[in-house]
Amino acid sequence: MTRTQYYTATSIDGFIADPDNSLDWLFTVESQGDNPFAAFFADVGAFAMGATTYEWVLEHEKLLDQPRKWREQYGDTPTWIFTHRDLPSIPGANITFASGDVRPVHEAMVAAARGRNVWLVGGGELVGTFADHGLLDEIILGVAPVTLGAGAPLLPRRLLSSRLTLSAVERIDQFVHLTYTVRHPPASPQR
Repeated sequence: MTRTQYYTATSIDGFIADPDNSLDWLFTVESQGDNPFAAFFADVGAFAMGATTYEWVLEHEKLLDQPRKWREQYGDTPTWIFTHRDLPSIPGANITFASGDVRPVHEAMVAAARGRNVWLVGGGELVGTFADHGLLDEIILGVAPVTLGAGAPLLPRRLLSSRLTLSAVERIDQFVHLTYTVRHPPASPQR
């Protein structure tokens, strides 16, 4: 069964990017062990990210000049970029630009995933919108030994413990990986 998963790295103080929307802080953490991302991504059939995350990846990886890097990392996996502005597409990448209601896009992503999982890369506001509509099944956090003091919050929504169940904890080098199952909110009564 397809699960919609928010898999991300976070600072100890709950930020996924610094105040300049950069992830450079993440690459300062030394790691000697296996990178769990490859195993995670093997089960991903489609994914989505917000415009700010996409722009950072474009610039950081120089993807417009070296589009092969996208394919090396993500292959032909269908990708949706949520944006309200015109953004460049990476040549040869299976990317669809979207805006507005996440529900029909999620439906298309689940269909494209063909029984594999849907990955929500970020940012937190985008993931929060999926959670608002009961479309988030799991949160997987790699907590890095870093504090940022400010930046893009992990998930700018209120999700109480009644909706979250800790289902796994794993230590990998300096990171602690926490997995939470997300209970969908109760359906609103029809009027």
